[in-house]
Amino acid sequence: MSDRSRHLPHPDDVRLSRRAFLGSGLALGGALVTGAASRAVADVASSSRRIALVRFSGPAAFARGARDGVRPAGAGLVLHHPTATRVYADPFAGGASATYDVGTWVSPVLRNTFRLTELIASWNADTPQRSWIEVEVRGTAEDGTRTGWFVLGRWCRTDPDQGGAIFRTSVDDQGTDIATVWTDTLATRGTHTLNDLQLRVRLMRPHGGQETPVLRQVTAVCTALPSDATVPTSVPGPGAGRVLAVPPYSQELHKGQYPQWDNGGEAWCSPTSTAMVLDYWRRGPSAAELSWVTPMKDPQVAYAARNTFDNAYDGCGNWPFNTAYAARNGLRGFVTRLRSLREAEDLIVAGIPIITSVSFKAAELDGAGYSTNGHLMVLRGFDRAGNPIMNDPASHLIADNAQVPVTYNRGQFENAWVPHSGGTVYVIHPEGMALPKGTGAW
Repeated sequence: MSDRSRHLPHPDDVRLSRRAFLGSGLALGGALVTGAASRAVADVASSSRRIALVRFSGPAAFARGARDGVRPAGAGLVLHHPTATRVYADPFAGGASATYDVGTWVSPVLRNTFRLTELIASWNADTPQRSWIEVEVRGTAEDGTRTGWFVLGRWCRTDPDQGGAIFRTSVDDQGTDIATVWTDTLATRGTHTLNDLQLRVRLMRPHGGQETPVLRQVTAVCTALPSDATVPTSVPGPGAGRVLAVPPYSQELHKGQYPQWDNGGEAWCSPTSTAMVLDYWRRGPSAAELSWVTPMKDPQVAYAARNTFDNAYDGCGNWPFNTAYAARNGLRGFVTRLRSLREAEDLIVAGIPIITSVSFKAAELDGAGYSTNGHLMVLRGFDRAGNPIMNDPASHLIADNAQVPVTYNRGQFENAWVPHSGGTVYVIHPEGMALPKGTGAW
């Protein structure tokens, strides 16, 4: 029933072996990244969960790093007199190839204060007409070996059937002795660790064309996590009793719809959750954009599924594809990880619902009524005792929006979330909105 339940070894349950993270800052050329590039902070000495989020957002941030055929302008980074070209054969369009003009931005070296074992990049970009982007990362292993570039996503806003350039996709078979990529997550192998990271983003348009993608934001959450099977229950804080009015949508209402996108709604937990948050901010797709969807019951869910679908992964649960889709109509989105529900409370108090990645057996989460190898649901607040109030799109596997709001036990939920996905969340908010004081995770 989940986006990730059918595609081993990438489901959230496989992430049980991934080390969780939290805590320290990220250094850029020896200094902590600050301002537009990041909100990183110092280590939290009491926690073994280490996390650092680096963010490049807006033209001032993209002025840093190396640029070839691109320039900072307007809302971010755009093509500007590209001289390089690339022939790309789209494997999901029968191998049809096209030639693209290419501009490249490479970040400064990102020197972490801990050595990471996982990295998830996310991005916000506009890709008009037949333009698209590719996001990559490389790092240096503990013995000084620099890795090659790992592709973390080839993305455009719409698929070719809607006029887009390519079928958006992650890239399989990139493993080396040092690291590999599980769909959307760079993970080191064995005892290897990475540091001295660089991000690379390629902006592309048809050769000789005039349109340009606009890269508005790129982030990378770097983590080093313990392998603890459980975590202690966090103490409730200021979020207790705060509840946000996120509309409830059931993925089960869409069972059997559009099976070409991950077999239809029963597997659409991620796009259904993303659709809920977009409508909370009143930034969902327009009536014209939804005109192709039938039936029209919560059509924004099917629309989100189509526009988050990862053709290599064959599913709608690619984390950064969901936040990239969400970054529309004046919103920003990124993937990060949190230590506990206490950290999540700060976002709820600020009015920001978050989408959480969990996995559990039915007996481990009272009131769910099902088991899952990997699932996404919206945290929209807390009761007065500090228990999380969720919009669970698969609640009891019942096709009824009224069943979606559910309150779970705080400790049970934290243990379905933090050890299993490392506390992974989508954070989606209006552009320009001030986030609460950073914890390294935003």
